[in-house]
Amino acid sequence: MAKVVTMGEIMLRLSTPNNEKFIQADEFDVNYGGGEANVAVSLANYGYDVQFVTAVPLNPIGECAVAALRKYNVGTKFIAKSGERLGIYYLETGSAMRASNVVYDRAHSSISTASADEFDFDAIFSDCDWFHFTGITPAVSDTAAALTEAACKAAKTHGVTVSVDLNFRKKLWSSEKAQKVMTNLMQYVDVCIGNEEDAEKVLGFKPGNTDVTTGELELGGYVDIFNQMADKFGFKYIISSLRESRSASDNGWSACIMDGKTREFYHSRKYHITPIVDRVGGGDSFAAGLVCGLLDGRNMKEALEFAVAASALKHTIPGDFNLVTRADVENLAGGDGSGRVQR
Repeated sequence: MAKVVTMGEIMLRLSTPNNEKFIQADEFDVNYGGGEANVAVSLANYGYDVQFVTAVPLNPIGECAVAALRKYNVGTKFIAKSGERLGIYYLETGSAMRASNVVYDRAHSSISTASADEFDFDAIFSDCDWFHFTGITPAVSDTAAALTEAACKAAKTHGVTVSVDLNFRKKLWSSEKAQKVMTNLMQYVDVCIGNEEDAEKVLGFKPGNTDVTTGELELGGYVDIFNQMADKFGFKYIISSLRESRSASDNGWSACIMDGKTREFYHSRKYHITPIVDRVGGGDSFAAGLVCGLLDGRNMKEALEFAVAASALKHTIPGDFNLVTRADVENLAGGDGSGRVQR
């Protein structure tokens, strides 16, 4: 089984129960998560040997975050113990026409101050097959951006396939800063994953008449920008998730992929997800499903269908982590979305 490394920030998630607004909440539900950590958990659930690279503080909260990863068989031996604190994010889960809201409290977190000399990248990428990162980590700080580039350079030195989920976060940095940093990092990337907003805000490509706030999709626009991205960056695959946001509780969900060499384009089956239990981590579960499919040796269409099914299922699970099995995903991808009780 292939070895996968992901690197990023794991955070403490404090979310309001029962769709309450922040001002109503007298308590919070506790979970741990973060883009690359979520991908690591999914891939470990699918049977891959996964190591998660990060920095956490040397205190009980840092240990709780590490324990949350170990619970799901994610390797933690390369996690540095440094810095002042674990990042926190507060989540107010929306419903119907009321959007979810995230408040970050992650300034001066351990990963934001971690430097490359805290990590033995030769050991980390020894016998590694795949490295995954997201646009969230370099957005946290200039130091984290430098750490991300150091990891990417080391991965390529070791002949590792590199994937990125562009993941633009407007509360962390501007589009101008994102394009400057992320365009440079694309030189190391083989597989590029994102959505319509990410493509525009992070790399400057806008897909036709698609508007992320209305969910109106124009697939011809994706063909156009995928071709441009392949021409500019030489990606092996370019992938976009396609979310049609009818409300916070009701989404259409599909994806598209292009082979950067042959320019073959494919649009997946579409899922109607309602009611949504928790959409946080949906994109990460999609990225993990795609990496799993490609590492399994599936063709790009099969890998995409696996990824879309996996992420559709994540919308039904509370917390950041997607805790479904391969069998769960295969059943849905094979057409069984009945939700019948399994006896």
